[in-house]
Amino acid sequence: MRQINIHEAKTHLSRLVEEVANGDDIVIAKAGKPVARLVAIEPQHAPRKFGLLKGRIQIADDFDAPLPADLLDTFEG
Repeated sequence: MRQINIHEAKTHLSRLVEEVANGDDIVIAKAGKPVARLVAIEPQHAPRKFGLLKGRIQIADDFDAPLPADLLDTFEG
C-alpha cells in the first residue's frame, strides 16, 4: 500500500485507477495525514453461465394456451 498526496491523486487519477484495478491499494493523504483509501471493487457475484440447465427443464407445448373458461372466471371474479 502506498501513500500519495491529494494533489498528486487529482493529477494522476486515471493512472491510479489502473494501478488499483491491477491489485494495488493506494492511500490518499492531505497534509501528510491519511484521509482516504483507493481500492478495487470486488464483483458482487460470479457471472452467469448460460446453458447450465440445458436438458433439465421442460416447457409444455401448451404453456401459453388460453385458460379454460371456468378457471378464467375464477381469476376475473
